[in-house]
Amino acid sequence: MKVVQMIREIGIIPVVRGATVDTVLPLSLALRQGGIPIMEITMETAGALAALEKAARELKDMLIGAGTVLDAETAQRAISAGARFIVSPFLSIDVIQAAKQNRVVSIAGGLTPTEIVNAFQHGADMVKVFPAHVFGPNYIRSIKEPLPHIPLIATGGINLKTAGEYIKAGVDAIGVGNSLVKVEGALENDQWKIIAERAAQWMSIVHKVRGENAGE
Repeated sequence: MKVVQMIREIGIIPVVRGATVDTVLPLSLALRQGGIPIMEITMETAGALAALEKAARELKDMLIGAGTVLDAETAQRAISAGARFIVSPFLSIDVIQAAKQNRVVSIAGGLTPTEIVNAFQHGADMVKVFPAHVFGPNYIRSIKEPLPHIPLIATGGINLKTAGEYIKAGVDAIGVGNSLVKVEGALENDQWKIIAERAAQWMSIVHKVRGENAGE
């Protein structure tokens, strides 16, 4: 299954900050147990690249990507480590080009219609609307009306109560951080079961809302 198709089918991208080589495998297994075989490991913390490399090497049935990629050099390092998609919090044409040159899926950041269209026209496969919660689901709906051909991922401030509204508004997926997975303290407190349960909760919302939309 192609990466973009898999992202759309799952509908949730866990955004993992602070991943380490010690936590990345149990975390991945917990997410997969909850029905989410995908993970975005953000690059701004020490050890993130090594964690990504370990996950990509040992978890062939998980879709592993790199997040918070701010420049082409970081994109290249993440791709060399095994990242299958690259996510930026803003529009960087250099990062898009680095991903495309290596035949890796590019998810560029964008907030305004101009940024979103610009990202897509420069080759981004999907555009991450960030921070989504500042404008909310109605903003997403307004964007999708004139731009239905651009795949959108809503990220930032989304929780279990609001997730369904973003799906109804037309996003292809939702990026979720601490409200789904918080790495800090998880290893010591054995939080993996809780993470798996949360993952299942998020997936149940996706399935429920998509089922409702299909029935309309």
